[in-house]
Amino acid sequence: MNQTGEEVQSDRPNYYTLLGLHPWASVIDIRRAYREMSKHYHPDTTELPAQVATAKFQQINEAYATLSNPERRLSYDLKIGYYRFGVIPSPTNFNDSIPKPHDYSKSMYLEASDRPLSSGELFILLVLGLTIIGCLILVILVAVIRGEPGFSIDL
Repeated sequence: MNQTGEEVQSDRPNYYTLLGLHPWASVIDIRRAYREMSKHYHPDTTELPAQVATAKFQQINEAYATLSNPERRLSYDLKIGYYRFGVIPSPTNFNDSIPKPHDYSKSMYLEASDRPLSSGELFILLVLGLTIIGCLILVILVAVIRGEPGFSIDL
């Protein structure tokens, strides 16, 4: 709002409308919308002019960065006047200047790296582990055959 009380529209769209979502969208919906929009507006894959595509792609990245981070999303929601639980709660103690941290371990939010490994990733880790163990065995075997002083075996 400006000084006369009229609402001022910013030139930047709401992050939710930019991604085509509603403010109560889940993290999975946000990620899905971001991937779809980024494929559509990526400067290398779109037929839009390069400047338009780059600007739109940057806005989409900024929206996703804000909405995928729980703390940034909460502050953004409060900034636009949206509160997920209906009513913005009043502080219980006005004299308490230190806010209590929110426990995000019970949250529905997932980090991009916080997901179970797929079967292909587990297989690759298994192959990598077996390769490392095989290399160690091979090094020890070569050392024994060459008669290195630390690896001599008396039979």
